[in-house]
Amino acid sequence: MAIVFIIFFGLVIGSFLNVLILRLPNKESVIKGRSHCPSCKHTLGFFDLFPILSFLFLGGKCRYCHKKILIQYPLVEAATALLFLIAYFVFIPEGGATNYFPFLKLARAWFFISAMIIIFVYDFKKYLILDRVIYPSIIVALLTIPLFLDGRLEKNIFWGIFLAAVLGGGFFLLQYTVSRGKWVGGGDVKMGVLMGLILGLNGLLVALFFAYIIGAIFSLWFIASKKKTMKDALPFGPFLAGGTIISLFWAEPIIKLFFSL
Repeated sequence: MAIVFIIFFGLVIGSFLNVLILRLPNKESVIKGRSHCPSCKHTLGFFDLFPILSFLFLGGKCRYCHKKILIQYPLVEAATALLFLIAYFVFIPEGGATNYFPFLKLARAWFFISAMIIIFVYDFKKYLILDRVIYPSIIVALLTIPLFLDGRLEKNIFWGIFLAAVLGGGFFLLQYTVSRGKWVGGGDVKMGVLMGLILGLNGLLVALFFAYIIGAIFSLWFIASKKKTMKDALPFGPFLAGGTIISLFWAEPIIKLFFSL
């Protein structure tokens, strides 16, 4: 029953994330105003708003103007549901939790998964990491540090998280300064700070490792397929977001595996 609820909840949140991706850049209210078709602006009806199902039943086209609906919509909904479900299995112990901390950590993970999905999609499309996503996420990361520490306010770990934020931001700030903004953008600097606050130092290193590996693979694929050239820019935010999610889930086992080799 819990799995069904989480999948449904993830689909609903994914649908809401699509609204955020569409409205945040234009500073539109995400609470007021009915959902509408981006092409014809027609207000969507009740049966147009079911995550994934509406897309399938409508054949991927708007009911009113018959223009194609972006594949982004069902993909974001499905990805959110899948990642929320994975987070449940990662953060809730088998057999159930004995206190409320695992559920708070799960809620924290769901929030940052949602933020990373927005960053992934918007930077992939527009080559821009929105401050309206980064800054609230940094605030939430600061407020939820006790959850990262399992409620233990140990000074060495506490300051280690801030060190990770400084190193994460400084790593990209150095690249930004040396390249004069050609290698990375200002959004990547802020993203580095956020990653450090979410993941801590070890988690940050895991996230950066996967971000650069995945980024290199996709860059080579784009060049080999002649979709990009060596001179073309490629947004790095999606890879940082992907690395962050991987590290959020599996940083500890990955680090243990590394040191066992």
